Amino acid sequence: MKRSNPSPQNLALVVDDEPDTLSMVSAALEESGMSVIVARDGQTAIDLVERVQPDVILMDALMPQMDGFETCKRLKAPPLSVAAPIIFMTGLTEPNDVVRGLKAGGVDYVTKPVVVDELIARLAIHIANSKLLQSARDALDSSGRSILAFTPDGDLSWGSDNALEAFDVNEVDHAALSEWLATCVRKPLSQLQPFAMKDYQLFYVGLSASSELLVKFSRQRSISNEQLLIAQWGLTLREAEVLYWLTLGKTNRDISAILSLSPRTVNKHLEQIFQKMGVDNRTSAAVAADRVLHGTD
Repeated sequence: MKRSNPSPQNLALVVDDEPDTLSMVSAALEESGMSVIVARDGQTAIDLVERVQPDVILMDALMPQMDGFETCKRLKAPPLSVAAPIIFMTGLTEPNDVVRGLKAGGVDYVTKPVVVDELIARLAIHIANSKLLQSARDALDSSGRSILAFTPDGDLSWGSDNALEAFDVNEVDHAALSEWLATCVRKPLSQLQPFAMKDYQLFYVGLSASSELLVKFSRQRSISNEQLLIAQWGLTLREAEVLYWLTLGKTNRDISAILSLSPRTVNKHLEQIFQKMGVDNRTSAAVAADRVLHGTD
């Protein structure tokens, strides 16, 4: 009987040093309607992924030279940053081994000998989830929200395609980045400054449901924030300064202290700003200005 078909377009990479396992798993996946490529070792798998983009990867945990855990780490780390879910196939069932696989970047594991129907069912779920996540990342890119996600330890977890394409992990001061990320979870957003890179800035967005630190990736401009706001709404320089600090979450009292203005003068500037922008409150003004400053308008 022909098994259910996850999708005829899906490509699976099977990595195992045992020919019998490779043959059995590959035949089962092809019978389900998937295309399959195989690798007998970790380095070959890495070489293949540099040329093709599999939808899912089945990884043997125990292989000579480079084991599956190390191979998984390299596939998930920059510059490859493979989006495909990696599922371990292993005879190791101790909790520590399972945790080790998940920490390496795997999403699931199946025990050997492999139960084919269970394997196909798990693949279908993980491929569907992966494609849903990729669609969300594409939506971020199309809306101008280039996002990077970091672990609490400062390691890059994932990112939208545009952000990953522009972000060069080798040009980053990792110690400085880790320190900045640690600061992000200790301070209010309004008190945080962006992390400056060569041609880009990182802006902290918040924590994901899985405790990843989400960071907005924006190209640095040749003109100042104030000049950009002036060009957008015809503000005066002082009005642009007030609006900029408003986008950073500053109160009227904060702004008056920063710009050496009286609170009454700040209020008058805000009245003019709201009128020129066509909004009626500080929240709407701050949101609209933030979109312009970060290229999401």
